[in-house]
Amino acid sequence: MPKRGRRKADFQGVHALLVFPSGEDQKATLDLMRRFSSGVRYAYNRLLEGQTREELKRADGLLCTSFRLNTRYADDAILKAQAVLDSARERGENPRKVVFGGRKLFQQLKRRHLSGKPLRELKREWREKRQGLLYSRGDRTKGGNLNLKLFVRDGVLQLRINLGDGSYAHALVRTKHPNLNALVGRVYASLPYNVALSLREGKVYATFTWEEEPVPFAATKENGVLALDVNSDPYHLALALVSPDGNLRRHLTLSLEEVDRAENRGTKELLLWKVAHQVVAIALKEGVAIATERLKYLRKSRRGDGSGRAFRGKQHRFAYASLLRKVHSLARKRGVQVVEVNPQDTSTIGMLKYAPLLSLSKDVAAAYVIGRRALGFREKLPRGYERLLRDERFRGHVQGFYASKVQELQAKKAQERNPYLRRRLSREIGKAKRHLALFSSLQGSPGSQREVTDGRNFLGAHPWRVLRAGLFLPLLRSTVPRDLSPLKALLHRGAWEGWGSSLGPPPGGGPECANVHFG
Repeated sequence: MPKRGRRKADFQGVHALLVFPSGEDQKATLDLMRRFSSGVRYAYNRLLEGQTREELKRADGLLCTSFRLNTRYADDAILKAQAVLDSARERGENPRKVVFGGRKLFQQLKRRHLSGKPLRELKREWREKRQGLLYSRGDRTKGGNLNLKLFVRDGVLQLRINLGDGSYAHALVRTKHPNLNALVGRVYASLPYNVALSLREGKVYATFTWEEEPVPFAATKENGVLALDVNSDPYHLALALVSPDGNLRRHLTLSLEEVDRAENRGTKELLLWKVAHQVVAIALKEGVAIATERLKYLRKSRRGDGSGRAFRGKQHRFAYASLLRKVHSLARKRGVQVVEVNPQDTSTIGMLKYAPLLSLSKDVAAAYVIGRRALGFREKLPRGYERLLRDERFRGHVQGFYASKVQELQAKKAQERNPYLRRRLSREIGKAKRHLALFSSLQGSPGSQREVTDGRNFLGAHPWRVLRAGLFLPLLRSTVPRDLSPLKALLHRGAWEGWGSSLGPPPGGGPECANVHFG
């Protein structure tokens, strides 16, 4: 059994509004936030020059003397500056071009196209984002948090704010957050919590965060995985239970239409949590881990088939990432292992391989691929598809299909006067040309596509994407077909001569292809 690394920290948080009984306390807090924000910018520039954290946080340094911050505030300002610097470098951006307060607001102010109330609102928002920050780390040895300390007085939760000069300001904490009881429990137990203050529309808000000890695993991938995939039309969650040997044990779907009909955001969140509880309950019952696409690389493109105004409406309410975050959070609390995988081509492989092979829907097939990938399996290209891609007649016919399609779309565009439809036709022409180029790339040098083809990419191109371009539109008349059963014969034998009769329009184009559109 491979060694397990340290589990990720499970962070919890509470958002709250601060209400200041004293106007002087609020004024002093806003001044402290302004000085702290300036200190972060100063520390950021010094870090760019090569100064160290130890040099910057000295009591006789400028952070403490000029900005009137105590050493702990100074150290927290340095950590915030370092986080911004690390983030810029990770994104590949030039750290010297970082704009504190937001580049978008900065560019709007530079344009000088506003006046009156809109300009005043923009300047207020800019000042708040640039000057409205205060942060203090939690410390177990300091009773929770030294500079921004919570306490309960007369049944009311209050925040004591160290102003950095030996004096304090006090504010009432107003919130109905579901994690409030957990936060109060930490206050009574003198456990550490981080506090960040921010300024929005003239009001001061607080965010309290803390790290909880991970729950021991009760369900792991040694027993298999429960893999998830969401489709937007119809709106549902596909689940595939995959055994440790990579076989599909069973599958099911959970409708999300009730989520779509939710009357407000709060109801929608509750329904998503309900679905997350159902998923985690199944994983616990089966004793398996949960496998999902990796949130960091989750594609933002559409899931399912369709286009136009109706589909944009469906896409707008799509809550895949939100649901996955809830599943991940709840699974960690219940001791269910979560395995995240690269989402690249999971839907394509599912539709081409497992949907026709096992008579699955494309969404369950995609979930099955996610589950197998989480267990370490690599998807080999079926021999029938190998023979198909080696067949020069097949490649020639598909290239003829897309060449004919490009000509047809260009002729339509030349006659179209509606600028919106012309742009749509331009997009379709671009897709057809890319598919044509994809098949032309089959003549390239050999390459390797591990994680996808087990190193057997014999033609120098990505075989799954080539197959998708060569089979879906030319054979099944859709970029995301519903019925994938015709692919079963191709998957086993690689025989494609029957296309001209019962399986669909001939790859060479012609009038039979006139109504074939890109999704």
